[in-house]
Amino acid sequence: MRDRRDTLGRAFYQRDPRVVAVALLNKVLVNADGRSGRIVETEAYNGAQDPAAHSWRGQTARNATMFGAPGLLYVYFTYGMHWCSNPVCGEAGEGVAVLLRALAPLSGLEMMRAARPSCRSDRDLCRGPARLCQAIGINGTQDGIDLVDGSGGFSIVDDGVPPPDAPMVTARIGITRAVDKPWRWYVPDDPHVSRR
Repeated sequence: MRDRRDTLGRAFYQRDPRVVAVALLNKVLVNADGRSGRIVETEAYNGAQDPAAHSWRGQTARNATMFGAPGLLYVYFTYGMHWCSNPVCGEAGEGVAVLLRALAPLSGLEMMRAARPSCRSDRDLCRGPARLCQAIGINGTQDGIDLVDGSGGFSIVDDGVPPPDAPMVTARIGITRAVDKPWRWYVPDDPHVSRR
């Protein structure tokens, strides 16, 4: 088994987001404060070729991180109340990323429960992109941090658990454009997936 500190390098992210989205399944998102969770659901957003991507119409102040180096974390506010997190992929300037949709909690559950006091079940702590951010401690102050060097307190590591041989694939959820693209993947039968 690999050391938990086997942080994913820049080259891991420097690929098509549809490739990275699948490769991220079963990797572990780690907060330096002790919270961590296994990534069990992702969605790819493919820049200028994808009307559902924030970067589709080009760079703005809000989406600038998406156009940064692969391995940065793009964090955005949605519906006036929720944060969502996306590792940046591809080449700098391309504007592509992967939405982290769900985690299976691994450590720091007491902190996660404190962050989500109304959650009734550990199964629901990180089930969905907004819950994930709330439980593991991601908000707007993390926009632009580097997951590769860990300087912002977060990283994604490989602990030796490979992606599933046959991940489930569906259309993306909660969007109104490019709804037919089968760019959502999840670990089959995992109870922490946001929606079947």
